[in-house]
Amino acid sequence: MTQPRFLYSNHEIAKRNHAIGVEEVRDLVLHLIADGPNPNWLRVENPQLVQRVVVLMVPGLSNDLLALPPIPTSATTNPNLPISIPLPSPSASGTAAAIPFIATTFSHACPTRAPGDQNRMHSVLSHFFSCPVSGEEKKRRANQKSKSEVPKNDPTQYMLTLEQMLENDYPIPSYMADVFQKPSGWLETPEQPPPANPNVQRTIYAIDCEMCLTEDGKELTRVCMIDFTTGNVIFDQLVKPDKPIVDYLTRFSGITEQHLAPITTTLADVQARVLNLLSPPAANPFSSSSSTPAPPTPILIGHSLESDLKALKICHPFCIDTALMYHHPRGRPLKPGLAWLTKKWLGREIQARGEGGHDPEEDARACLDLLKKKLVEGPGFGEYKTDQESVFERMGRANKRGVAPGAGGVRSAVVDYGNPVQMHGSKATTAVGCRSDEEVVEGVLGAVGAHDFVFARLMGLADQLGWITQRQPQDATVPAPPPTVATPEQVQTSLLALNSHLTKIHAALPPRTAFVVFTGHSDPRRMTALTGRKQQFDNSLRAGKKPEDLAGEGIKWSAADGRELEEAVELTRRGLVFLGIKA
Repeated sequence: MTQPRFLYSNHEIAKRNHAIGVEEVRDLVLHLIADGPNPNWLRVENPQLVQRVVVLMVPGLSNDLLALPPIPTSATTNPNLPISIPLPSPSASGTAAAIPFIATTFSHACPTRAPGDQNRMHSVLSHFFSCPVSGEEKKRRANQKSKSEVPKNDPTQYMLTLEQMLENDYPIPSYMADVFQKPSGWLETPEQPPPANPNVQRTIYAIDCEMCLTEDGKELTRVCMIDFTTGNVIFDQLVKPDKPIVDYLTRFSGITEQHLAPITTTLADVQARVLNLLSPPAANPFSSSSSTPAPPTPILIGHSLESDLKALKICHPFCIDTALMYHHPRGRPLKPGLAWLTKKWLGREIQARGEGGHDPEEDARACLDLLKKKLVEGPGFGEYKTDQESVFERMGRANKRGVAPGAGGVRSAVVDYGNPVQMHGSKATTAVGCRSDEEVVEGVLGAVGAHDFVFARLMGLADQLGWITQRQPQDATVPAPPPTVATPEQVQTSLLALNSHLTKIHAALPPRTAFVVFTGHSDPRRMTALTGRKQQFDNSLRAGKKPEDLAGEGIKWSAADGRELEEAVELTRRGLVFLGIKA
């Protein structure tokens, strides 16, 4: 029978001065399952026979663990060509013998290159899950935009839709959608009928909250609200948490033990005050005169406002979020920082007090000024015209191969650690959150029968190798501690487990399923350590320290260190992809 298969185009790959990009692996998926064009680095025979595509990201797999030759460095050898994988020998030992699935399933490992620049590697996941908007879709969007143009000075056009609030994990009032179960202590702004006069403008309040760390997690310690029209502070209050404080988070909040010592105001007191500002005044039951209609419910504006609402434990229906109103230069799902936005678009510095922490009035006022700037310049201001969209949006519009047009788009699933519905899986048909590789495997097995495309990530090996590190705060002046180094026995155990997981997934795939395994990148530890040192040096300079003083403290950064970082970044961006189609 005729079968689909992959054939590398070595001649095309040899012409390049770089390896296959992560975006090209993504485009291959779109070609197989949606409406993507043919890749030039790979020939796909009988692509119309491919029924499904399953993609696994497995960071940690590397040339040395698989006993493959290292990436060639000779000027006469092309480092981007696929590497032939020898079949495992019965007498083989070492790490490659612990994961025979790769050698028995795939014929080649093709070098890849993660996104990034000279000094950093960008997010592999963000790059994989966003793709350029097609020309046809651009025209459709332009027509839609021209039909729905509104005056550029209308702030209500920036209010979040219910879908946007759900995507960004906002606490939703019960009368908008029955999706958020309010725990004890939570309140919501009362529902109000639509105003009789739709031209009546809503009051707008900017809000910013600061938190500290208690025995029960982060709790509110200060809230500040500013009126949009007058610019006056209408509410600024310190709050005493119910539980004992274990960390005042002064470097972020600016709040110390001395600040809170005399405070008796509770969260309940603040909730009552905030809701009084957000709710229309109650009608006077003893008044015989015709009452004046209540003003419409105000709008709240903030930066990542969902965090402030969670700190207040209040659900509110009308929200503007500067983290969504303005774009990150690398596109969604990344969100820009408030300090960066204020510097970029308003030309002033905020959050520059070092260890003194943030000032909520300063942050709230920055949000107001960013909205005012947007109203003056128009809806397109502060948006990076990247013309990108989620691959799942693209798949949802596409016709499946071999299926009549109009029969429905590609059904997709993301199975990943954490809560992918809030991240890269927000646009997928199904998103499954997991806590272990075992749960990921079960999630893939449950999804593959009902979906045309499944993405999953196995992180056990990378975790064991120490490749996963916690992101350092931007203002950190102390580098993160180095990760624990795994023993050879621990690595061997992880590889055996990974081999079992891959075998189990592959065995469950229906025939004619394209199976793609890619690593995304190589060992990031050297790059991470150097980046931490550079960040520590830069932050210490911003805090007012002199280079000669830093040298005495052992904190230094030189041009040689910069070159070493560039080399480490380039090595980290290297990865591998394995391609196959189950017969």
